[in-house]
Amino acid sequence: MDWYRKLDEQVAMYLPDLEMAEEEPMSRHTSFRIGGPARRMAFPRTGEQLVLLMSFADLCGARPLIIGKGTNLLVSDEGLDRLVIDTSTALDHVEADAGVGCVTAAAGASLTRVAEVACRMGLTGLEFAHGIPGTVGGGICMNAGAYGGEIAQVAERVTVLFPEDGVQTLSNAEMEFGYRHSLLTAHPEAVVLSAEFRLRPGDTDAIRERMRDLMARRRTSQPLELPSAGSTFKRPEGYYAGTLIEQCGLKGLTVGGAQVSEKHAGFVVNRGGASFSDVTGLIRQVQERVYQQTGIRLEPEVRIIEQ
Repeated sequence: MDWYRKLDEQVAMYLPDLEMAEEEPMSRHTSFRIGGPARRMAFPRTGEQLVLLMSFADLCGARPLIIGKGTNLLVSDEGLDRLVIDTSTALDHVEADAGVGCVTAAAGASLTRVAEVACRMGLTGLEFAHGIPGTVGGGICMNAGAYGGEIAQVAERVTVLFPEDGVQTLSNAEMEFGYRHSLLTAHPEAVVLSAEFRLRPGDTDAIRERMRDLMARRRTSQPLELPSAGSTFKRPEGYYAGTLIEQCGLKGLTVGGAQVSEKHAGFVVNRGGASFSDVTGLIRQVQERVYQQTGIRLEPEVRIIEQ
């Protein structure tokens, strides 16, 4: 029996309230608006549902792919013979305790919303995250950051499900944060359930003004009006990817519907109807030409999912 038929049986028996979709287009769940159908997609509403679903996936031989808002994903047009688990639909609870300077958020909560909650409670430290389009889970995994701030500076504890070892709560040091890296980079099978952020008391008006300023800077400098996955390449040590790409004369370079943004060369954007092969072909061209001209190899920051 196919893995998805087995999974359907397990879900029907033990998780009848779990929302599931068949052959769900990934283009609806990625900011690039690219991607073929996922064989099965699940939308758990609680951490308990997610944990149980992961055990069923293992039992049935499924290969789960955990996503939030899909803001760092480029998915094949051929689709995925996988179980995709979307945490952003319902696993988005956020609570704050201003007295101890703590905000706790579920994996599917958007980073922007977490920053907003912190602001309302008069807690500073997450302003940089306002406007980052991803979720807590993805932000933790890749140590998301912007404008001099990053998750590593504020994440105190992270609750993670390791399929082999169960649920564990890890400290900041145990998460091994680095530039666009964490312990989970080497453990893609692990699933972030929630995170606790330790912040400092601050002035609500000043915090909000800082967030507005950063958002204005984003709108001015980044192509937010077009589908993309944010910064396409990681920052090479000592350089900026966008600057290198622009200096190599690649701003506006186009393959099919994909283009190196004319507004910010660090972004590959979907000008309309871009395919998976358009974007990956453009990424390869940029890598090759930057390496030929500078000797620097650009590494994709976007996560490319082919199967």
